[in-house]
Amino acid sequence: MVALGWYYGLWDAVVAGTVAVAVAAVGSVEMHRLGAINRRLPTPAAHKRLLFESSIEIVLGVLAFIALVTYVIAWDGALIARLFGPDPPIPVVYLTLSILWDLTYRIGTSWWSAVVALWRAVYVDLPPTATTSRVRRLDAENVAFSAIQFALVPFLLEEPVLLGAVVGHVLAVAIVCSAAIALS
Repeated sequence: MVALGWYYGLWDAVVAGTVAVAVAAVGSVEMHRLGAINRRLPTPAAHKRLLFESSIEIVLGVLAFIALVTYVIAWDGALIARLFGPDPPIPVVYLTLSILWDLTYRIGTSWWSAVVALWRAVYVDLPPTATTSRVRRLDAENVAFSAIQFALVPFLLEEPVLLGAVVGHVLAVAIVCSAAIALS
C-alpha cells in the first residue's frame, strides 16, 4: 500500500488504507479469538453448526461488499475520486477492493455472531453462572469487535451513506448482543 501510494502519489489514500488494514488486522485477531471461545462453550452441537458451518457470515459479507461496491460505482463516485483522483490506477483499485472485502466480511461475521448469540440466549439452556458469565463477556466482546469499525469514521464524514452504514452496523450489533446478554 505504501509502495503504491508513493508510486502514484496518493498519500491521502495511504492514510485511509493503513487505518482500514489495521481495522481488518485487529478484526482478524478478534474473529479468531471469538471463534476459539465459542468452540469451547458447553453449548449443543446445533449452536456450533449454526455458528460455524452455515456460512451465513460469508453471505452477509458478500451482500455488504456488493452494496458497498454498488454505492462506490453507482452512487456518485466521490469517494474514489477523492481518494484516488479522477482516473484511479488499477493496482490501487484492486488493493482497495481486497481490503474492502476483508472489512465487509468482518461486518458479516460480527452480524452473524450477534444473531447466533441471540438465538443461543433464547434457545439454549446454559449451565450455571460461570458459563453465563462467559457468554455475556463473549457477546460484549463481539460489540467491541464491531466497534473497531469506528476507526473508519473520520474517512467517511463526507460519505453520509457509508457513515450511516458503519455506525448503523455497530449500533445494530450492540443492540442484538445487548439483548443476548440480557436474556442469558
